[in-house]
Amino acid sequence: MLDFSCNEEACDLLDWYIHLAFNHKRHTELIEGNNTSTQKWRMKDRMKTVSVALVLCLNVGVDPPDIIKTQPCARLECWIDPLSLVPQKALDSVAAALQKQYEKWQPRARYKHSLDPTVDEVKRLCTSLRRNAKDERVLFHYNGHGVPKPTANGEIWVFNKTYTQYIPLSIYDLQQWMGSPSIYVYDCSCAGLIVESFKNFANQHEREFELLVNNSKTPYDGPPMPSYSSCIQLAACGATQILPMNPDLPADLFTSCLTTPVIIALKWFVLQNSKKLLPGITMDLIDQIPGQVSDRRTMLGELNWIFTAITDTIAWNVLPKETFQRLFRQDLLVASLFRNFLLAERIMRFYNCTPVSSPSLPSTYHHHMWQAWDLAVDTCLAQLPAILKDPSITYSYSPFFSEQLTAFQVWLSLNQDQTSVPEQLPIVLQVLLSQVHRLRALELLGRFLDLGPWAVNLALSVGIFPYVLKLLQSSARELRPLLVFIWAKVLAVDCVSSCFFIS
Repeated sequence: MLDFSCNEEACDLLDWYIHLAFNHKRHTELIEGNNTSTQKWRMKDRMKTVSVALVLCLNVGVDPPDIIKTQPCARLECWIDPLSLVPQKALDSVAAALQKQYEKWQPRARYKHSLDPTVDEVKRLCTSLRRNAKDERVLFHYNGHGVPKPTANGEIWVFNKTYTQYIPLSIYDLQQWMGSPSIYVYDCSCAGLIVESFKNFANQHEREFELLVNNSKTPYDGPPMPSYSSCIQLAACGATQILPMNPDLPADLFTSCLTTPVIIALKWFVLQNSKKLLPGITMDLIDQIPGQVSDRRTMLGELNWIFTAITDTIAWNVLPKETFQRLFRQDLLVASLFRNFLLAERIMRFYNCTPVSSPSLPSTYHHHMWQAWDLAVDTCLAQLPAILKDPSITYSYSPFFSEQLTAFQVWLSLNQDQTSVPEQLPIVLQVLLSQVHRLRALELLGRFLDLGPWAVNLALSVGIFPYVLKLLQSSARELRPLLVFIWAKVLAVDCVSSCFFIS
């Protein structure tokens, strides 16, 4: 037995027999912060449509040989009756009206017309616009109401110099002239055939380019292959469908949906809805709605604002986030056309036409937000007769946005995890434009962002950042605490992208 006396050697020996605790190494792993997944909300390849080719093949007064029109039938082109004017004057008037309609969505683009053209005229137009556009997007709008339907071989129709024959124009050639990036709008019967042919020819171009590169004896140093497959297409109907001929509708119903969406939506509402709050609303009254589309304080402007919010909401809730970013946040004109394309699908399906797009979109015509649109339209139009009768009557603003904010507030009170996504988020973005609802919208947005990084990513994906950045410059003192809180939440999740966006 050991004798542990109180001498120095004994004390040292005692230490060796004492059980030691917490003597293993700790914190050997790499210490990192929270791993938050940052979504790609900032479009690095943002672009704009700088040139627009308006190719109209109307041949006023002469019906195409392969389509038998009803009597009476749809006649209006860009809200103009071509038969009420001499043919050349009608053609010029329709082209000018179409340009004006497009200019509401992209006023700074370069517009060129090609009216009842030949193949060479279309070639000169497209190559000229592509040369001037460089790497930016070019739009090709084709109205084929006065020529035969597209062919299964991938051809659309134009004219010879004396207008005595229809001449085929190959989509293969059109692709080469237009280059990439481009967007195409086809307003003609059987337009879906063009979309199918376009894809086949795009693949053919790629195969031919690969053969050119592989068979070259020296390293290829020519221009890169245009990305034809990434071009955007919007077609009025399927490959076997005929455009509607209802005399109550414009002949260019698809173009009307794309370029004058609120007007055609209101007229279609009057035609279809028999359970309106005020049944006496007529088509003529729609033409007298006061205000401007660009002025949100007027009836027409507020309806346009609501329409934008609803179509954005439908797209954001239905489309994959990458597709939404590309089609609805990359290019202002493309975003407007795709928002309006959702309306075209809703209206034209009623007349047995299914608009086609590339990239293709899931069906949205049955989305429940369209019911909110119908209610907003009905509420606004119920005031129209009294306002037209007595202009001194003040227009009562729609409760749409306040009701949607209330729905968002209810969602916040019931949901605290990322398994449920608030569908009203795009509407909150639109409400930030309104001084009336801005404070409440910022309060609710702050509560939402406080739920965690996933909520911040959702808000950034819907496009909230530029709005908040602009509001930070506001002189309204009551907004500053909320904006600072929101800004801090954004920086905490995506500091690098946010700072890069500012710079």
